[in-house]
Amino acid sequence: MKKIAALLTGRGNNTMRGKNTMDILGKPVLYYIANAAKKCKEISSFYCSSDDEDILSAAENIGYKRIQRPAEFAVPTALHIDSIKHALGVMEKEGNLPDIVVVMLANNVSAKSKWMSDCIQKFLNDSSLTAVVPIYQDNDHHPLRAKSIGKNGFLEMFEKNVDGFVSTNRQVLSPCYFLAHNFWVMDVKTILSEKEHGQPPWSFMGKNVLPYMVHNTVEIHDKADLLLAEQWIRENYED
Repeated sequence: MKKIAALLTGRGNNTMRGKNTMDILGKPVLYYIANAAKKCKEISSFYCSSDDEDILSAAENIGYKRIQRPAEFAVPTALHIDSIKHALGVMEKEGNLPDIVVVMLANNVSAKSKWMSDCIQKFLNDSSLTAVVPIYQDNDHHPLRAKSIGKNGFLEMFEKNVDGFVSTNRQVLSPCYFLAHNFWVMDVKTILSEKEHGQPPWSFMGKNVLPYMVHNTVEIHDKADLLLAEQWIRENYED
């Protein structure tokens, strides 16, 4: 029987300070994804990694064990993988290192316990997988529509190796997908391996990452996102 742990991650040093614990419909932002994991029958232990006391306390109130994140892993330039590995190290010292970790981002409300269970079951049913992650389609931000600014100050194609006609109609372009940044189901051995062989920038996910399609995602970065988050919760959340 594989051990599965949930790891809620969030830091206090953000451009929008306190966003992870702001009130939405009477609950802190992080409550919605954290509670979805609590209702997931496959997950047996729950942790929160943060440098922020408000985040740690709010997570503790939902039944998450606190992991104090070192300051060097809480600065804006720190990589997410560093805090994940630190948290796994804490779990290992406790004798509770999991086989699978469900990493959740505290500023994203758009997650359902069914989605987590589905992803975990897909992972358990295929030993070749290194991760299962929610994705969503977004052709509005397709790389073939993206631009960069050249040395002469003029716009250039961001994708340099483009041959032939590129339609202005996004529906005609090949489907383009992005990680939802709500939660990731990952193999712990792959994360802790000395070499990361996956696709950048999330190479710690390994080579065999299975997608799980969701309709959309709501990450909170500014006040306008709070309104979108409230709408998503009203329409989708099951407490």
